[in-house]
Formats: sequence, structure tokens, C-alpha cells
Amino acid sequence: MKTIDRKLVLEDGSEYYGYGFGSYTDRVCEIVFNTSMSGYQEIVSDLSYTDQMVVMTYPLIGNYGMAEDDYECKFPSIGGIVCYDYNDTPSNFRWVKTLSELLEEYGIPGISGIDTRQLTRSIRDFGSRRVLITAPETPAAEALKIIADTPVPRDAVSRVSCKKRWYSRTADAKYNVVAIDCGMKLNIVRSLNQFGCNVTVVPYNTPVEEILYLKPDGIFLSNGPGDPQDVGEVIETVRALKGRLPIFGICLGHQILSLAYGGDTYKLKFGHRGGNHPVKNLATSKIEITAQNHSYAVVPESLENTPLQVTHINLLDNTIEGVACLEDRAFSVQYHPESAPGPQDSRYLFRQFIDFMEEGKRHA
Repeated sequence: MKTIDRKLVLEDGSEYYGYGFGSYTDRVCEIVFNTSMSGYQEIVSDLSYTDQMVVMTYPLIGNYGMAEDDYECKFPSIGGIVCYDYNDTPSNFRWVKTLSELLEEYGIPGISGIDTRQLTRSIRDFGSRRVLITAPETPAAEALKIIADTPVPRDAVSRVSCKKRWYSRTADAKYNVVAIDCGMKLNIVRSLNQFGCNVTVVPYNTPVEEILYLKPDGIFLSNGPGDPQDVGEVIETVRALKGRLPIFGICLGHQILSLAYGGDTYKLKFGHRGGNHPVKNLATSKIEITAQNHSYAVVPESLENTPLQVTHINLLDNTIEGVACLEDRAFSVQYHPESAPGPQDSRYLFRQFIDFMEEGKRHA
């Protein structure tokens, strides 16, 4: 019988005991939950989860291991993983290491044996909170002091963005895209390549003049972690580029585009994370099943005096899921069309970006 060797302490004083895997480091994070039924490898390697402890609502995690081709980043920065049942003996011909081995390699803690239903309900009812993962013998008062004394990090994008530009080219490319990296998922780059785009990925703070020197046909604004209002450099870059080149934003990129046009954002109670969120396309009335991962949303009233039009809404809570300024050939969505939970419900968004770039070429 396994011995309890780890626990979670939330800032409200509640405690959850379980069994450790991965790294046994103590860490303070924001606790959130994800409702996906598969894809834990993509979640662990999604840079948008920087500084967050993710509770997996699906009970069994680790059973198919980690495959070399399925990572969303090269250096995971997730705060930690919480699950009900962790399986350390994968059954999958593609696996090359276990989830625990990956977490240990990058200093990321994991804990299993938690009543994830109770914990998820707590997050849903009372909102995301800060949490400490620690040894079970750590006194509750000491744990709460550690949480209170740990500063809330505000520099997530600067930590996860690439430090120098890199390239992803494809055969017979027709378009050159500059992607501003705020913590971008690699499958976005692969998707752009599949649509005939050579992609130059640049750091989040790349000057406008350097971006224009690369002669892009379009600009992509990536996903990423943290509060969008903290990324003032990218907001100013978008303000300088809007109307000059087609712009496509996803997730954090959607929030940044909205802020650049004069909108505002706010933090959700517990965010949207999972591969099963229904989103309505207001132009077609079609419902897309989407993958999401974000804590912030666009304030609807803030768009009233901007040229942005709302294009998509979330049917669970009516939050804004897409905006566009057709005159500037700029648009964005809050969800992840490259994640294919539908599985092809949202691929048309990449085609729309291609059409905008083609239109820009004709008018150049």
C-alpha cells in the first residue's frame, strides 16, 4: 500500500492529501482545472499554463506516456499536475518516457490520489486560488504563510517567449508569416506550415521596424500565459501594425488584439480550460466544439466605440470568443483552432487568414 507523501494546501486553508510523482519540489501556483478527456501531454507542454497547477478532471492520467512528436513546446513551464489516478506503466507503441519522468526532468511536481471532483467543485464555486504543494507534515499555518509571502508573478510572457528568432519553412510556400511569440504552441506553427506559410517566430518584444524588415504577408499573435495587460510591448506593436498587414490572433493574441483596438479585459472566476466548449459563429450560426485555455476575457462594453465586431460567443457563459475588423483584415479568436477537438470545426480560420494575406498581395 502506498504511503501518502504529498499534499495541497489552498489559500483558504483546505488541504488535500495524496501521492507524489514527478519532482518533489515545493511550489506555490494558481490552481485551475481542465476538463479534457485526453491530451495531458499537450497540456503539460502548453506554455499558457506557466505558474498554474492544473487539476485534471478526467480520472486516469499517464496511461499512454509521452510521445516525442506531440509536445507543444521544448521546455515545459507548467506549475504542476493534480490527478485522481496516475499510471506509470504506459501502454502505447509511441511512448518514449513516462509523464513522471518528464516532470522530474523539468522540476515540475505532480500529485495523485486527490478527490479531483471535490477539488474541481471548489474551484468552480469559489474561483481559482493560490495553492502550495508540499510535504504532508508541513503545518497548515506555515503553508499559508508561504503562500502569503510568495509574490504573484507578473512576467510570464517574458520568461517563456523565445530569446531569438527562429524559422519553420515548408515546401512550395506562398506566404511569409511573422509570429509574435508570447508562449506559442508548436501545433500553431505546424498548422500555418500546412496552409503554405513559411513562419518566422520572433520574441514578444521585437521592434516594429525589425518585423517589417522581414517583409511578412501577415502577422500572427500567439497564445501565452498571464494577464494580457502586462504585455504592453505587444499591444503597442499591434497598434503600429494594424491596418498595414493582416493580423490573426489566438487566445492571448485575441486579448492583445482587442486591447490594441481600445478594448478592455477582465479575469474570469475560474477560466476556460478543456476540449469541449461550444462556441457560436455569429455569421453562420454554426456551433463549433472548441479547445480553450485562458483566465481572461474581453469586456463586451469596451468594444462599443472600437471598429471591432464580435464574431463568436461562448454558449456556456456568453463571453466573447472572437472579434474582427474586416477593414484592417484583422481578426482573432479566444479558442484554439489548431487543437482540433471538433476535430475540424475551426480550421476555416487559418483559411480566412490566408485569404486576407492573398487580398493584401493583390493590393500591394
